[in-house]
Amino acid sequence: MKKIVVIGGSAAGAKAAAKARRLDYQAEITVIQKDPDLSMAACGYPYYIGGVFNDRNMLLATPAGVVRDAQFFSKVKNIKALTETEAVGIDRAGRTVRVRDLKTAKEESLDYDRLIIATGARARPLAIPGTDLDGVCNLLSMADADYLRKMRDGKKVKQAVVIGGGLIGVETCEALVRSGIAVTLLEMTPHILPFLDQQLAMLVENHMRSRKVQVLIDCKVDAILGEKGKVTGIRLADASLLSCDLVVVAVGVIPNSQLAQAAGIALGETGGVMVNAFMQTSDPDIYAAGDCVEVENLITGRKVLAPMGDLANLQGRVAGENAVSGNAVTFKGVVQTGICKVFDFAAGLTGLSEKAAHRAGIGGFETIISAGADKPGFMGANMLVSKILVEKKSLRILGYQCVGSGDVSRQLATAAMAVQGKITLDDLCCADLPYAPPFSPAIDPFIVSAHIMQNKLKGRIRTISAAEVLAMTKTDNPPFLLDGRGPDEYEQLRLGIGEKYIPLGALRAKLSELPQDKEQAIICFCKISMRGYEAALILEANGWKNVRVLEGGIAAWPYPRAK
Repeated sequence: MKKIVVIGGSAAGAKAAAKARRLDYQAEITVIQKDPDLSMAACGYPYYIGGVFNDRNMLLATPAGVVRDAQFFSKVKNIKALTETEAVGIDRAGRTVRVRDLKTAKEESLDYDRLIIATGARARPLAIPGTDLDGVCNLLSMADADYLRKMRDGKKVKQAVVIGGGLIGVETCEALVRSGIAVTLLEMTPHILPFLDQQLAMLVENHMRSRKVQVLIDCKVDAILGEKGKVTGIRLADASLLSCDLVVVAVGVIPNSQLAQAAGIALGETGGVMVNAFMQTSDPDIYAAGDCVEVENLITGRKVLAPMGDLANLQGRVAGENAVSGNAVTFKGVVQTGICKVFDFAAGLTGLSEKAAHRAGIGGFETIISAGADKPGFMGANMLVSKILVEKKSLRILGYQCVGSGDVSRQLATAAMAVQGKITLDDLCCADLPYAPPFSPAIDPFIVSAHIMQNKLKGRIRTISAAEVLAMTKTDNPPFLLDGRGPDEYEQLRLGIGEKYIPLGALRAKLSELPQDKEQAIICFCKISMRGYEAALILEANGWKNVRVLEGGIAAWPYPRAK
């Protein structure tokens, strides 16, 4: 009888144990879990805290509503789950794991033929005074979720500060605002959601501010302040003070790999456990999966940390099968796809952002920002703003970002398969995707971005980014800005940076109102710059030589606009 021990009972560990059992009904399988709970849906914590649902057990239950506790694992899966039990050492030579019962402090050793390490991640420490004050917490564990839900239900917290503008920080902001708490989000980098490029991240920031979140960027926290052991505020590096009753620290996670390292198992340069495609560690009898491991980025070939719940489950499935059946299946790597809900917005990326490509030393690529509706207007369209990154030589899709109130998830799912499948721009431009008015425009927004990119690479359109336009307007020789929208649109909203309003339908009759110097820089735009493109073609046909189109139009403009 094969003995399989799994250290860690959250996503990767629980999945590995379950897969192993399905393939071997005779194996003796034991899961060691330090926490009281098993198989927690950690990505659901913010929504439990925010009151999207109120039954805590839903974070622990199967789709049928059965709580996955130790009794469930024993009766349904014949897996022994030792909760509130910590693995304190691995003896690789003797093939044993030493465990400690956290309730009784009793220790024992468990024999294994195959060991799976799924110890997850731990919160990145914030090296400032005050992190030990009452009212300061992370959002990583079920205990953290319970604490924040208690704060919400107690209705005593009036002001909260979230430190860190990544996925968890942004989702926590929404949960706290839903709870009636005033929230300030602090991010030390130039924009929130650092996996995005700046312009798209600024659009998300604008949306958060519209939902009453105070977003402060480029700011560093100097200390968390308190009185009588309880948090009272934040002091920033510029000496400014913020009052608060609650601080959530969400500055990222690091691999919980100390147990593996102490056993002499090799770690990678990222600090994660080094594994091959079989999820096998440097010890052939030990596998690892989930947030504690490093994996290969399929675009750059570099080792990365990818602490995401879906990947943990996929890796756990591979580790569980290989621990039972030998090295039969592989986990090849990641393209690092992520998405988050931000009030009425969603934001996500798959593959490389522009700045990530530069960091990886990848050159020879082109980008384009586009905007458009996720379905026809008569079906209740919502706006999407996208950015696609394409390698110019091979035309391979390297990355895609999308934000907005429309169906971002659909766009990212399609793009993720394009990136992972090494789809080229030419393939994408004629891709056969599902279409019906309730779900999509006739040409999917992801394909539209490919069409714009194709035109750009073929020299049919010259584009300019919002940042470049704003910078040009502040020079001694600003461009001529042409707004080609309809009159109702113009009265409702405009950029307010000196643009000239000429509706597209009237443009041919009003060419005399444009600069007669054919070398003068002219920038055309509309709501999404589709009419801006048409206007640029008209101008170029009439001899203007320095015409460009504002990428994404007004919909993608991240700076203040006039109403």
